[in-house]
Amino acid sequence: MSLASFSLDVAPLSPTVGAEILGLDLSEPCSDETIADIRQALGEFGVIFLRDQSIDPAAHLAFAKRFGEINVNKFFKPVDGFREIACVKREPNQPGSTGWYWHTDHSYDQVPAMGSVFVARDIPPVGGDTLFAGLAAAFDALSPGMQAMLEGLEAWHTDLVCPEVADPKLRAVFAERQPGLQENDGTRAKHPVIIRHPISGKKVLYVNSGFTERFEGWTTEDSRPLLQQLYDHATQPQFTYRHRWRTGDVAFWDNRATWHCALDDCFGQRRELHRITIEGERLDAA
Repeated sequence: MSLASFSLDVAPLSPTVGAEILGLDLSEPCSDETIADIRQALGEFGVIFLRDQSIDPAAHLAFAKRFGEINVNKFFKPVDGFREIACVKREPNQPGSTGWYWHTDHSYDQVPAMGSVFVARDIPPVGGDTLFAGLAAAFDALSPGMQAMLEGLEAWHTDLVCPEVADPKLRAVFAERQPGLQENDGTRAKHPVIIRHPISGKKVLYVNSGFTERFEGWTTEDSRPLLQQLYDHATQPQFTYRHRWRTGDVAFWDNRATWHCALDDCFGQRRELHRITIEGERLDAA
């Protein structure tokens, strides 16, 4: 898609993932045409950002609902009065940033979430950036032989393998921020390793280091070397973008097209973002 096809002012942030939408005020209701453009930009760039927004939780929720049903998070504490909005918060004395490993949200669900809309409420002056990786570009850069092999595979995903759940000590550390961790008994789902993106139609690599356990028909041990090779490949600099948050930023990322990773470099500082997760659809093999 060319930039000329958007009625919005869309500025790419890297050659492979991420774009900023300029001049749009989300405190005002968006037209249907604007929502359609945002949806297309999301499919094209994987993650979009709108800077310097001033929206309250009600406006945040109203915007997210324009894109689908809301998935109520089972791990994080909600924002007061808004059960659909998860409070992703780190106090100065709390160790570890939630989601410090590369992952895509909700790949362990039978119908994975479409995406997440974050609002930056309280951002440290330095640190706390988030990395994003574009999985369509990463797939395109694989060799033809590797692409053909991966297109024939499926993989199992579960939230039981992510660090905050798999390690009992880490569960205890993060329980104050994510009380659902302690009661979590895990969910599992099997998805194609290469999916056809529902919006862009692109072929996308759909495994991630946070939640992918193994390939269908393979043992965990046999799966590990190939999975690690794919993780190393997709996180090369040419496929990534680093976002430096400012208070008032709105970020909307597509869980079917990107990975993200919260950098754990702001101990002693407060960081709070509000997250709404939007329901998706079943994923089809490419």
